[in-house]
Amino acid sequence: MHLVSCWRRNAAVITAKSLPGKRLLCSVRWEDDSVFALSSGQTQGRCGVAVVRVSGPASALAVRSLTRGLPAARTDSLRSITHPQTRGLLYLWFPVSFTGEDSAEFHIHGGPAVISGVLQALGSLPGLWPAEAGEFTRRAFYAGKLDLTEVEGLGDLIHAETEAQRRQALRQMAGDLGRIYQDWSVRLKRCLAHVEAFIDFMDAAVRQLQTDVENHLSDQRRGERLRSGVQVGIAGSTNAGKSSLLNMLTQRPAAIVSPTAGTTRDVVEVPDTAGLRDTTDSVEQEGKRPSAAAHRLPSEPQLVPVFLSGHLKSILEHSSHRRECILILNKSDRISAEHKRSIQAALEEAGDVPPACFLSCHTRDGLEDLLCGDPLISSPSLTQSRHRTHLQKSVEALQQYYQYRDVDLVLAAEGLCLGLTSLGRITGKVGAEEILDIIFKDFCIGK
Repeated sequence: MHLVSCWRRNAAVITAKSLPGKRLLCSVRWEDDSVFALSSGQTQGRCGVAVVRVSGPASALAVRSLTRGLPAARTDSLRSITHPQTRGLLYLWFPVSFTGEDSAEFHIHGGPAVISGVLQALGSLPGLWPAEAGEFTRRAFYAGKLDLTEVEGLGDLIHAETEAQRRQALRQMAGDLGRIYQDWSVRLKRCLAHVEAFIDFMDAAVRQLQTDVENHLSDQRRGERLRSGVQVGIAGSTNAGKSSLLNMLTQRPAAIVSPTAGTTRDVVEVPDTAGLRDTTDSVEQEGKRPSAAAHRLPSEPQLVPVFLSGHLKSILEHSSHRRECILILNKSDRISAEHKRSIQAALEEAGDVPPACFLSCHTRDGLEDLLCGDPLISSPSLTQSRHRTHLQKSVEALQQYYQYRDVDLVLAAEGLCLGLTSLGRITGKVGAEEILDIIFKDFCIGK
């Protein structure tokens, strides 16, 4: 016997070919059926309270079957659940909820037996199925409650490890990024309408839109770096301020700070609040010689690039990561602004030295230039490589408009059409089906 489980959205007919020598049983799962899942995250062990979520047209049936009643909308009610493995629960009823459907939440005792009993009771009801990963959010997307950028923001919020990641995810989940792309789509639709009506004065509007998209793309991948995090090693001479920098990044005393050289002689590893993972290892040759003086920049700015290049080579003698380095010139509060400008000019003129950042761990000057910055300040940055790919395709399509606008207006309009399609794929307004599985695959059960 061969068992096949079929899942279709609003399916009317499902056909299946019988396999040779085997009986075929097809268990049909309708997307407009209701789903349930443990949404509070604990998969093992015990906790005080667990939350089981139900969404779909059978939500009211689930509440009535387990509690013998239906409370007022969006109010909590304490009832006994009619199942032998649990005694009581607090539940809430949400007509037309986050998912765009009727929904209910059961707040129950968090013991494994209680959770298992409630899930078994729900699974025994007609029209109720265990939810797949991301299915609640998928339903919210289909109901028009969220666009794809907001869906991705929710996914990022689930996986956020740092405060900056949380703030960026919340901003995207609130629709800030989606509104930018939607505004560009509206502007591009207007341009396309004028071109198709043979009104030939949209060049300035198209060019401005292309400039806006290109500026958005030239963000040095700030949002993507903040979202995924970066592994960073802090290396340098003794008493240069490595421990002070680590403590400033992590916003806590992760390493001992002392004027005595070589204080930190162990590997210290922490996840920091800016979305970076910083490691400081001062068990280096200079650290083994506490009498060695800390390296200082030459007093002549023109000598600084050669000095830094040699110093970097000595630290990364057996490493291939030189191009991935950022030089942090600490204790910048001890030199004048004019001296800093002269050093910066010399570094820019040299060209073969990695990017340098002036910083003072004492005054915190230069910290914002080093970090990704506050994600709530300025325009939101794109956070997914998927966004970048579609935006780049949109720019290429706008260039097609300029290529053909004086030759063939139909092909020029097609360029605008392709640009509009690429923008729509970011928010899910067009051509969403082929990218849904990629977006939802990392969601956890119950979300």
